[in-house]
Amino acid sequence: MRHLTGITAIIGNLWLAGAALLHFYYAGWGYPEPLKLATLHLTLFLPAIFILFPAHRTTLSEDIEDENAPPPSILDWVLAAVSIVPPLYAYLNPERVYDRAVFISPLTDLEVVLACVMVVLVLEGVRRALSIALSILAGLTILYMFIAHLLPGMWNYRNMPLSHIAETMYMMNGSGLFGLLTGISATIVATFLIFGAFLQQSGIGKLFMTFGNLLAGRLSGGPAKVAVITSALFGSTSGSSVANVVVTGSVTIPMMKKLGFKGSLAAGTEASASVGGLIMPPVMGAAAFVMAELIQVPYWDIVTAAFLGGVLYFFGILVSVHYLSKRLGIEPLPKSEMPHWKDLLPDIHLAIPLVILVTMMAMRFSAYHAAFYSTIAIVIVSWLRPHTRMYPSTIFRALVHSGATIAIIAVAVTCAGIIMASLTNTGLILAFGGIVTELAGDSVMLLVLILAALCLLLGMGVPTTPAYIITSAIGTPILAGATDASLLQIHLFVFYFAVLADATPPVAAASYAAAAIAKANPLASGGQAFRMAIGGFIAGFSFLFAPGLTLEAPLLEIILTFTGLCASVTLFSIGSIGYVVRRLNLPLRLFFTAAGLFCALGHEILPMETRAIIAFVLLAFAYLWEGFSSRALKRNVNQEN
Repeated sequence: MRHLTGITAIIGNLWLAGAALLHFYYAGWGYPEPLKLATLHLTLFLPAIFILFPAHRTTLSEDIEDENAPPPSILDWVLAAVSIVPPLYAYLNPERVYDRAVFISPLTDLEVVLACVMVVLVLEGVRRALSIALSILAGLTILYMFIAHLLPGMWNYRNMPLSHIAETMYMMNGSGLFGLLTGISATIVATFLIFGAFLQQSGIGKLFMTFGNLLAGRLSGGPAKVAVITSALFGSTSGSSVANVVVTGSVTIPMMKKLGFKGSLAAGTEASASVGGLIMPPVMGAAAFVMAELIQVPYWDIVTAAFLGGVLYFFGILVSVHYLSKRLGIEPLPKSEMPHWKDLLPDIHLAIPLVILVTMMAMRFSAYHAAFYSTIAIVIVSWLRPHTRMYPSTIFRALVHSGATIAIIAVAVTCAGIIMASLTNTGLILAFGGIVTELAGDSVMLLVLILAALCLLLGMGVPTTPAYIITSAIGTPILAGATDASLLQIHLFVFYFAVLADATPPVAAASYAAAAIAKANPLASGGQAFRMAIGGFIAGFSFLFAPGLTLEAPLLEIILTFTGLCASVTLFSIGSIGYVVRRLNLPLRLFFTAAGLFCALGHEILPMETRAIIAFVLLAFAYLWEGFSSRALKRNVNQEN
């Protein structure tokens, strides 16, 4: 992202703040009709992409400003100006969308040109702001619409002239550029991102950091555990794993390195924790609100179903950090650096807006109304202490920051809308389903593994919200026909793997950002993050096969499922790290690693309750046997001396 200066900064910041403020006003006082809202949304935010992002990026993340990036060129200003025209035309002429007979009433030449121009601009905006991979993927789906009639077998579809493709993308009500997804971006996503920006500007990060130090600072490997807890709290409100890394990692990563963690290990720990912030209730980032809209399930039901999975994810990271710290001899934080509980008091009032948000969501208020009133509460409660007061300049910065983030998400979600329109209007989803089903054969587990890999692949380098939208469009129909899982369980599976793509090498955005702070190898950091995120992978699979994890089972089954999965994750961590009460030899490491995976995922062989008991027994064996062996070794050494 460019670091704007001079008159460009003034114009750009006023534009972004004004656009964000208008969306915030709509959240409180009512939205215009869907088409007008979607077109206005892109009229305001698409031009900002060409001013904020140069044609050739040098930073690893859209969340990091690049002071060396050149100022906007004449071409950038031209693209920004041109990008206003297509959505503005649709905004001023809604009857051309509403009153036409689809594929019967012809488009004008101007409308075909505007459709082509806007699709190209959205693809270029995605390439600049996010990922060339997402831009190429959308381009391939459009190319498929042109050549589908030439392809054989399941890939074949009727001949679609340019006018029909333009209509599908630009002038069809509820589809393409101005469809449901863009509407979600303009309502729920935009309002939540504004809430998150205000919360960050209020200084709540300090409160989270102090709380994390109080909970984990005195434990072995304290700094790493502090990073895990802080990132879980902050990441749930930031909506971006990379932003989470930049904010919390700038403090926690140097702290971990100071006490003995390798750079790649410190970066991997922070990256895995930052990614997990997006799946940790009660907020879970903007994508969870999108899920509620797509499957028409109350948001609170999603939070409830995802709670144990989020706890399992962070339990896995904490267990890994614990055994690594023991193996490396990492000490707790020095007493001189430990805060006291009274240190929470100066900032504790900043948690009030979060309480208001959760309470309103529990009372079944709409997501944007809850975020609207909670954002107002942030400004009000900030004035309870002099050092947290949000003055007009602070509010303006929050609006500018949220406007820039909304612009990035808007272009990404609109690109996802292009992909969705291509998939649904050509039946390409059915073709994907046929290929995946044929590859998997009769094995449900193999089918799930293929879809998990596909979710990780499609989510690499793509923000969570559009990644979840794209992967759910492909994976949900296949899983619904192959498993007995509910729609909520299926979407939670897809959502988890879309999120975990940010911690999965080789394109792990959060790991790259953390590696830059730690001055470590990005691939090594990604490998460490991937290993520590094992709890998330296990939770993702278990959403489909263990109803107890989503609280859709009797209480005893819920308890056995959750504790059994925790024991399984612990076994895997013991094996992968090679430490219990002392270092393990290679055969034992391989045994415990395999046993942990079997106890977590062996649903086709044994029921969850049986695997849970096996995990408990093996865990007890690991501690008793290794503890006995360690004491025996010490006695022999003492006798020899």
